[in-house]
Amino acid sequence: MTSIDILDELRGGLIVSCQAYPGEAMRDPRTMAQVAQAAVVGGAAGIRVQGLDDIRAVAGMTVPVIGLWKDGDADVFITPTLEHAKAVADAGADIVAIDGTRRRRPDGKSLAETVAALREHTDALIMADCGSLDDALAAERAGVDILGTTLSGYTAERPKTEGPDLELISLLAARCSTPIMAEGRIHSPAQAAAAAAAGAFAVCVGTAITHPATITSWFVAALTEES
Repeated sequence: MTSIDILDELRGGLIVSCQAYPGEAMRDPRTMAQVAQAAVVGGAAGIRVQGLDDIRAVAGMTVPVIGLWKDGDADVFITPTLEHAKAVADAGADIVAIDGTRRRRPDGKSLAETVAALREHTDALIMADCGSLDDALAAERAGVDILGTTLSGYTAERPKTEGPDLELISLLAARCSTPIMAEGRIHSPAQAAAAAAAGAFAVCVGTAITHPATITSWFVAALTEES
């Protein structure tokens, strides 16, 4: 698919993030691929996966694949370096998601330098996982294809909201021309619809669809409060 085709596929759609944390029962590329396939059957317009093995396991699906590589324990750990980004693209991702904040990256390169070098390496689109309006404006200047609200509430620039950061989505929609993907703490269909209404080009949901341990804990907590 061309970049235009990929964006058209995602426009107005739901992207399902299929990730399991290290040590969890579902932490297996085959399992994540099956979860991704189930999401596509349910109507997902795209899939987001973490780790090279998981990306390889879902590469070539009928919907666009957003790939990332979480590595390290520094502030910047979502596809933190140019080499990580190249590896994600080489594993088969249609879209490479990278840390889109203005924080120092482990390899010392700026976001703009990373984007420019990645463009020379691959035709994959680039998604910047941002934490604020200033992040998004800088990422847009760097030339990324998609702006994500993924890191809102996880940097020092914005408070962590109970649900999606609708204010940030609205700010980005008003100030940026690059498509906006709402992501982060979207736990219900109503919240997904609210994110779209706030100006999101597409909506990404992970935990509320693909993380049984967390979903189970929500129900357990509700029953505990009633007892």
